[in-house]
Amino acid sequence: MFLDEAIGEGSICSSRYGGSRERVGIDFSSNVTAASDSVHFHAGGLYLVDQRALPSIYKVVKLETCEEVAEAIKNLTVRGAMAIGVAAAYGVVLAALSALKQGSVSVKEESKNAARLLRSQRPTARNLFWALELMEGELDQTPLDGEPLARKLLELADEIALETIETNRRIVDIGQEILPDPAGALTHCNSGPLAGVRYGTALGILIGAHQRGRNIHVFVDETRPLLQGARITAWELERVGSDYTVIVDSAAGEVMREGLVDVVVVGADRIAMNGDTANKIGTYTLAVLSSAHHIPFYVAAPTSTIDAECPEGRQIVVEKRAPEEVRNFDGNLITPASADSYNPAFDITPSSYISGIITEFGILKPPFEESLSSLKTSLS
Repeated sequence: MFLDEAIGEGSICSSRYGGSRERVGIDFSSNVTAASDSVHFHAGGLYLVDQRALPSIYKVVKLETCEEVAEAIKNLTVRGAMAIGVAAAYGVVLAALSALKQGSVSVKEESKNAARLLRSQRPTARNLFWALELMEGELDQTPLDGEPLARKLLELADEIALETIETNRRIVDIGQEILPDPAGALTHCNSGPLAGVRYGTALGILIGAHQRGRNIHVFVDETRPLLQGARITAWELERVGSDYTVIVDSAAGEVMREGLVDVVVVGADRIAMNGDTANKIGTYTLAVLSSAHHIPFYVAAPTSTIDAECPEGRQIVVEKRAPEEVRNFDGNLITPASADSYNPAFDITPSSYISGIITEFGILKPPFEESLSSLKTSLS
């Protein structure tokens, strides 16, 4: 897939530590992730593509502690709900290895502490909680400790990574049916290989269409305030040679009015059981514009993004980020220094605006209370 092409061309690998980790009793390396993935665990270190540096620099950072992983999740070194979840799982493994190296510290207790730290970093991303719930479930149930527990945690983190990769691959395949040929597609934020470890969801579908030889042109919302669309989505499309056009967020309505958009497809950070969907701020606006122009609006996400305990969108916690992200652009102040700003990272799109939810098991259709409940029952 696409990320295989990126490694090795101008890549930089950096670590906050000058030397390598002292090896513990076994080689702690992933049997699932590869150096070409946006999240990769190898020889006791977690390697992440630093998404903050794109598109100017392709940089891979090496993390060696759970605390560094928590910081990377918070500061958006790694972003995209699925990549965050996988990174967090390996962050628990790093805590286990740290405890194992110290010898006198309980691997189980340190791993539990790590999970609590990691889950506090991004409140909206369901996949973060999904991955950590699986890790914590193992910690609560197993009698293991020490090196056997550390080995088991690595195996489970690998399972989480594999499920993420395979569900995304199926979403890319299934999502092809929503695209006409030729197609003008609009997407928001970034939901490609970097956000999904290897394939991605919404953007993965659009990249997949190009790789299948279909005639597709992608309109990329720049996605203020951090420009994940202009910086990352455009970079991923450029790398595969897909036709694309970057637009300012406020141009979406005009592009639709001019008849250039046939379909809108976005990712998701959390989906309630009635279909209400949390995604990057600006998604709700796109959904309303799509409805006004009679353009189908699809959400693409694995079932791990669905929150079975959340009945509707108003129960979803929307992360609020620092006002400086709005007041500054590329390091320069763009408002009066004393200006107030409101910076929700996500918004909630009511399910009434959503044409379908593309999952690894097929495309769910309204009424979502019924289709999501049926899916939940079939998976239980």
